[in-house]
Amino acid sequence: MSPEEKKPPPPSPQSRGSRGPHQHRRGGLLAEIRTPILTEPFQERYSLSPGRELGRGKFAVVKKCIKKENEKEFAAKFMRKRRKGQDCRMEIIHEIAVLELAQRNHWVINLHEVYETPTEMILVLEYAAGGEIFDQCVAEREDAFKEKDVKRLMRQILEGVSFLHRNNVVHLDLKPQNILLSSEPPLGDVRIVDFGLSRIMKNGEELREIMGTPEYVAPEILSYDPISTATDMWSIGVLAYVMLTGVSPFLGNDKQETFLNISQMNVNYSEEFDLISESAVDFIKSLLVKKPEERATAEECLLHSWLAQTDVPDPICWIKNTEEETKVVVNEEDSTSETSTDGEKTGESVVTEELIVVASYTLGQCRQSEKDNNVIDQKTVSKRFKFEEPLLQELPGEFIY
Repeated sequence: MSPEEKKPPPPSPQSRGSRGPHQHRRGGLLAEIRTPILTEPFQERYSLSPGRELGRGKFAVVKKCIKKENEKEFAAKFMRKRRKGQDCRMEIIHEIAVLELAQRNHWVINLHEVYETPTEMILVLEYAAGGEIFDQCVAEREDAFKEKDVKRLMRQILEGVSFLHRNNVVHLDLKPQNILLSSEPPLGDVRIVDFGLSRIMKNGEELREIMGTPEYVAPEILSYDPISTATDMWSIGVLAYVMLTGVSPFLGNDKQETFLNISQMNVNYSEEFDLISESAVDFIKSLLVKKPEERATAEECLLHSWLAQTDVPDPICWIKNTEEETKVVVNEEDSTSETSTDGEKTGESVVTEELIVVASYTLGQCRQSEKDNNVIDQKTVSKRFKFEEPLLQELPGEFIY
């Protein structure tokens, strides 16, 4: 059988919303957890902090909370079990399982407890007081990340992602909203959060998914080719570009233009890189490569000359003092911006028929380049830099975000 015959076609828009007897669950999900699920009232042991929410998605909200017995701060992620008329409890179990798997790694948000009510599950997560790195990605030049800061944080991100990849987990939604900082200034350490789209990669099995955040999705997502750990590495290349420049490299005026920029590799390494080192540009170029097999791996990135040029080396692979590492598998949840918890075919117009966006929004003002001293109006800013929530295909019988 030829590769063309083996490759299933992308799901058609006609399949959306159907609920036939042929229903099936998405692959790559974990089904077993070790964490006890508590049924006592959550607010008997925790009080919710007043003030704004830490994050919100279509089916989840994250709030700061205080444990009454010791006054310790946590982030509580409230997740609805029933979504679009479907029972999605097992998708939440998968996310818990992934967090358990990653508890040995210092750079992934820590899971503390799990509660369940008739309508929702509550994940009590480590509180990351520094919030999302997004805030500094779009800050003015004097408040934005310096290159030395990006190098330190990027090493931590790569150590966390390398750990996940060694355990066959792909995150599939790495972006500034899903990278938190452990503390406010001085700059804290990285915490990787939101494993709602994550999947477990099994040997010999191909996994195809049409999902991710438009500006960060890899070309293979858009062409409906098999995903792999290399899919995350593309997103890390985009993330590094954004952290260094404050500019989203592939963002177009609409999703279709963004997808076209990705599929045609329309990326600029000159205009925004006047003050960025050549080795940093080389690092990004090793990741923004169209063929997944030619992208650098997380381990190779950690050996790159850019990350080696540092005054104070970080310890490689910090490990938490928890139970022994167990290989598990991951999958999905809904994409909430856990600002302090624990954490599309390209080039072809048919892509937009196969993907849906839950919500899109513009967050903050993009950092201006040194050449741009004039004030940019908000309309222009939103075209230069905006983030959209993940695109997700609707498959018959599957979880709809």
